[in-house]
Amino acid sequence: MNTEAVVLTGAEIVCECLLREGVDIVFGYPGGAILPTYDALTKYPQLHHVLTRHEQGASHMADGYARATGKVGVAMATSGPGATNLVTGIATAMMDSSPIVCITGQVPTGAIGTDAFQETDVTGITLPITKHNYLVTSLDELAEVMREAFHIARTGRPGPVLVDIPKDIQNQSTNFVYPTEPVTLPGYKPPRVGRADQVDAALKLIRESRRPIILAGHGISMSNANRELAQLCERAQIPVALTLLGKGAISEQHPMCLGMMGMHGGAEVNHAIQQADLLIALGMRFDDRVTGNLATYARNSRKIHVDIDPSEINKNVNVDVGIVGDLGEVLRQLLDRVERRPNDAWFDRIAEWRADSELREIVRPAEAPQHPAVPEGKLLGAQVIRDLFEFTGGNAVTVTDVGQHQMWEAQYYQHERPHSLITSGGLGTMGFGLPAAIGAKMARPDQEVWAIVGDGGFQMTSMELATAVQEQVNVHIAVINNGFLGMVRQWQEFFYEERYNQTPMVNPDFCKLAEAYGIPATRVTERGQIEEAVNENRARTAGPTLIDFVVEKEEIVFPMVPAGADLDDMIRRPTPEEFERKRRERAAAAEAPEEPAPEPEAPAAAATVGTRFGV
Repeated sequence: MNTEAVVLTGAEIVCECLLREGVDIVFGYPGGAILPTYDALTKYPQLHHVLTRHEQGASHMADGYARATGKVGVAMATSGPGATNLVTGIATAMMDSSPIVCITGQVPTGAIGTDAFQETDVTGITLPITKHNYLVTSLDELAEVMREAFHIARTGRPGPVLVDIPKDIQNQSTNFVYPTEPVTLPGYKPPRVGRADQVDAALKLIRESRRPIILAGHGISMSNANRELAQLCERAQIPVALTLLGKGAISEQHPMCLGMMGMHGGAEVNHAIQQADLLIALGMRFDDRVTGNLATYARNSRKIHVDIDPSEINKNVNVDVGIVGDLGEVLRQLLDRVERRPNDAWFDRIAEWRADSELREIVRPAEAPQHPAVPEGKLLGAQVIRDLFEFTGGNAVTVTDVGQHQMWEAQYYQHERPHSLITSGGLGTMGFGLPAAIGAKMARPDQEVWAIVGDGGFQMTSMELATAVQEQVNVHIAVINNGFLGMVRQWQEFFYEERYNQTPMVNPDFCKLAEAYGIPATRVTERGQIEEAVNENRARTAGPTLIDFVVEKEEIVFPMVPAGADLDDMIRRPTPEEFERKRRERAAAAEAPEEPAPEPEAPAAAATVGTRFGV
């Protein structure tokens, strides 16, 4: 125990605790109930405060900061609407297990429960979307609460913690002694190693398997278990499929890496999962975008699930062996005894599926023969992402919003390092991209950071352009602008008979919008312009830049597993031969004498596909 006490106000104690927890940046927006803490910040120049333009932006920036570094991100807001504006960012962090601490001001303790001005029960509101939250009712508990908040946020399965501090607590003074003993919380003891009998059982299943697949999730990078994952797949000759948040768990250039699984994952990856006799799920949670129809999901496989959170075991998918522990520790337990065994026949089969996928590929080098489905002279969002990968050498940290561009990024930007893709995978939060990219760039100023956003999501938080300018954050913004809420439009095309209700968008001129903030901007409408625009923006090393990529309106993300369908029941782009045959059939039908139209039948989901781009 540190016995050197000094008299501090509650607000100053908050600042002292932030410093002792290693905080260097606080993202926030001031207001009446948090003003004492903002006033105290003037005494702590080591804490750099970033004035956001909306509290949602503050929580996303803290999230981006946390995901880029593995450190705890901090957001601050006042009571009432300030606190509730944090909620979307808190829920986003909760779904993706991102460690952030949100500090909110509250009305004075005597006014709580009186519907005072800007009073909201934010601990009640955030109870289901935080790992833990606190309403501080005594100054004496404040330092310990702050210490616990950071401990809970960063340990075990990371997540958001909220600390709500009434204004009078911030103004009161007391002797401050920062406790130094390890934090101990009843009932909260995240396990480190896996149980020996469960590890034995997992090794037995691995030995008996002939068609194994590793499913690598976000937990790999969060546990810094990337090297152990590579060693396991190489030693046991097991291919690796990635979740969206698992991208970067292993280099996507690694010969054992299959790529992304799930709704918009590779067809060969989903086929492999469905035909596997063993799934080894590591730090992933079997969400519905990954599994499709649970009743038919990999039903001939046995399953091993390793996760730090015991509540994830058997939650969505019943498994044969569940191991609770830190992934790095558990993988080292397996590596000590796993045997090398060939799986050549299994890899050959996957290669056949991959060859079929490559026939259907729409993104090819500009000088190569193009897939006949590519409209001549049109710029595709998928092309933009692939070229961005090429021209950045695959070395950028990319931060996406949510929608079609997010899936193209996942398909065409190959990540080799952990924490190099930051995206809202669980909550699917439109508006996440720009503020999270600002947070990531401030956390990692040495890294090239690109915010890849759609025209819809970008406008939800585009006011944070001002934050980027005020802080001179050198983040590059790529707007994939198709004039639609693209993914919603795609669903309307596939499943709602092309009734594009409320998805076409009238957008501002994004270049002029950027220029209004003093941000240099470029518009790209042809593929041949991408390289020059990207290089010009990369050469600007001060402040934000923006490129408005005007892409084809009706481009589709292929393949796609319809929601709730079997994982291998994918809607796929046709091969060139299939495409040409369909085109000849349509031409012949157009020249044939007109016949009375038959009675319409309700179209099946797959039958509605084919009237638009790519099919």
